[in-house]
Amino acid sequence: MPDQTPFLHISKITKKFGSVFACDSVTLQLQQGEILALLGENGAGKTTLMNILFGHYVADSGSISIGGKELTPGSPRRALKVGLGMVHQHFSLADNMSVLDNITLGTESMFGLWRKSGEARQKINKLINTYELDVDPRSIVKNLSVGQRQRVEILKALYRDSRILILDEPTAVLTPQEAEHLFATLRLLVDKGLAIIFITHKLREVMAVSDRCLVLRHGKVSYESRTRDTDVDTLAREMVGGEVPVVEQLPTSPGKKVLSLEGVGVKNSDGYSLLHDVSLELRGGEIIGIAGVSGNGQSHLADLISGLLSADKGSFELLGEAVVSPTPMGMLKRGVGRIPEDRTGTGLVGDMNVQENLILENYWTKKVSHFGLLKADFMRKNAKDIMEQYDVRCGGEDLPVRLMSGGNMQKLILGRVLSEEPSVIMANQPTWGLDVGAAAFVHSRLIRASRDGVGIIIISEDLDELFKVADVIQVMYKGTLSPPVRPADTDAREMGLAMSGHLEVFASTVAEAHHEA
Repeated sequence: MPDQTPFLHISKITKKFGSVFACDSVTLQLQQGEILALLGENGAGKTTLMNILFGHYVADSGSISIGGKELTPGSPRRALKVGLGMVHQHFSLADNMSVLDNITLGTESMFGLWRKSGEARQKINKLINTYELDVDPRSIVKNLSVGQRQRVEILKALYRDSRILILDEPTAVLTPQEAEHLFATLRLLVDKGLAIIFITHKLREVMAVSDRCLVLRHGKVSYESRTRDTDVDTLAREMVGGEVPVVEQLPTSPGKKVLSLEGVGVKNSDGYSLLHDVSLELRGGEIIGIAGVSGNGQSHLADLISGLLSADKGSFELLGEAVVSPTPMGMLKRGVGRIPEDRTGTGLVGDMNVQENLILENYWTKKVSHFGLLKADFMRKNAKDIMEQYDVRCGGEDLPVRLMSGGNMQKLILGRVLSEEPSVIMANQPTWGLDVGAAAFVHSRLIRASRDGVGIIIISEDLDELFKVADVIQVMYKGTLSPPVRPADTDAREMGLAMSGHLEVFASTVAEAHHEA
């Protein structure tokens, strides 16, 4: 890339929260027509840096310039005006509105006598054709696939004449085919002169799409390189500050059946089918991976196994006994441990401290309470033991968990579940948003638990994760499960097709051996 004044220049940005440096003299440069991969562990400073760039935070020191002009600090309106655009991991679209209305929302005066729909439609169609963002402006957003919704988010930014596009974990909810389409779109964007910052934990994607890589660690720039001059192992080491733990796939020998679903259907209060004809058989010592694009019924399956939903038809058995009218406490007492998708919303109570959160799911047991009074000595020792065994790094067992990083929260939940020695674990997105080090730790503990005889179901939208840890994989699409298939008998392309609704691709590769005694 020719030597030139950077289009975006972040110079020596520093931001402290109390005594902690979230950003410590961070310098970053971005040229037009370039894709920069921004990497780092959870809590490394990426989010703080982006919030400063967009004016949500004001830096303690340092400066930002775009196109040679200094950016006014603390002004989101100014950031948008000079051409900054962002596509968040969780889309901000109005489901009941059309694509056109979502794209133009907020771009016209509320006091105009009429809308300029014709001009807007013409501009949007031009953007769609130029960047091959295949979506119908007349479509209602709720009827679009996840990949199409992401294209609408990109179109929103382009419609506002964004010159710098920031994508936060853009492939987290995409099938492999949709991810490939996104990468092709990004190349078209940079060919037209846009500059892109690509925030992700998926290092293989970094190698596939970026021009340069920049790693933040503990608020500082710890590594920077052209992508072609580095590799996945180097980036992983730089992110964690050392060698990444190796996830060892231990030999598996599935035991007796611990959980089974046969032709299960679940409806909501309005009679709408959430799950239909779902069949699954889990054995002790086995990990079943559930793949699928978000919103296809995975959360309902997790709720069913956790006791939050009841089956309307079919059979549900746990440890050889029928499950009828389940409750969350009842499932816990019967040996089901849960790692929920939302660690802050349903996994932990933010204002409670570490030791209080660790007894939330067994407070009625004799070891925790006596005649309704909690045993303070046990709670403190229990917290210290789990924090040590599961490498939970925080300010102590009296710290409110809302002050912990996402990785430490997940380790806390993992420790709480495994310390109860469950027979079945329902893990929904167990490494969502975690860096490579924390994800490897969670994977290794789950694999170890399965080889100790625990049956584990892992729901994940990350195919790399499932190929790494699962013994068999089933794909969920619109509330229906595919037959199980061994990771060795399929690939990402087939998985992507199944996740798009072509469940028949597994017909010839159904994994039957994992059902053998």
